[in-house]
Amino acid sequence: MVYLSVNGHADAMPPDLHALIDDLRDEQAELRDLLQPLSADAWDAPTPSPGWTVLHQVRHLAHGEVLGRLAATDPDAFAAELTRMLDDLAGLEAATTAPNDVDPPASAMRRWWREAEALRTAMASGPPSGPIDWITGPMSRASFLTARLMETFAHGHDIATAVGVERPATDRLRHVAHLGVATRGFAFTNLGLAPPEGAARVELEAPGGGRWTWGPDDAPDVVRGPALDFCLLVTKRRHRDDTALEAGGPNAERWLGIAQCFAGAPTDGPAPSPV
Repeated sequence: MVYLSVNGHADAMPPDLHALIDDLRDEQAELRDLLQPLSADAWDAPTPSPGWTVLHQVRHLAHGEVLGRLAATDPDAFAAELTRMLDDLAGLEAATTAPNDVDPPASAMRRWWREAEALRTAMASGPPSGPIDWITGPMSRASFLTARLMETFAHGHDIATAVGVERPATDRLRHVAHLGVATRGFAFTNLGLAPPEGAARVELEAPGGGRWTWGPDDAPDVVRGPALDFCLLVTKRRHRDDTALEAGGPNAERWLGIAQCFAGAPTDGPAPSPV
């Protein structure tokens, strides 16, 4: 597995690009296997993302794979596509939510899987630390792939929720959890708040057993609990009140209330489940 440096602590491992690509492939393959037997009605099922069906989620993932492939292989083409996209956000939304007869489920899934394979191949050809230009600025290939796995996990969770499937938690969640820890400061600055000084201690129960940890033992803020709950929280797929996470220290609970591991404007996420 790949872990990026968090707060300068030695519990981060050096990047292994090919291991990360393998984990991304497995996360994508699990989603593909979930999608393949779905009926037409299931592809039209609404997901937790307002206004988006299962089909819309897959189209969104496919577009992300295209952008990533271009960023890794053709920076000029990526820049042109990004400009076109930003100049026509309404058109991008219209393409994502086009009627099924324009881009039916089978075609959308084949395109997503083809582009996902092409992205993995493109990413494998460069050094883990070699930067690529991305929407949010230059990123290492390892960082980009970690973010891509997080996106696949999050949108895959939306799809599974829509069709009533409970996906098993896997140790691939450590990538998502690591990103959640690494973006602690961003969660505050994204809201115009000063991030807490110093590191936080995060101790998560791994799906396969054992414990994953980040940060120094004597950190003033501590978060403990199931890794799946933490990952669903930082991807804005579960409300804080619906997790078994424990927070201690002056700023830990503040963090869990605003945690967001993906770029973009602050997102509220789901409401708490009815009692």
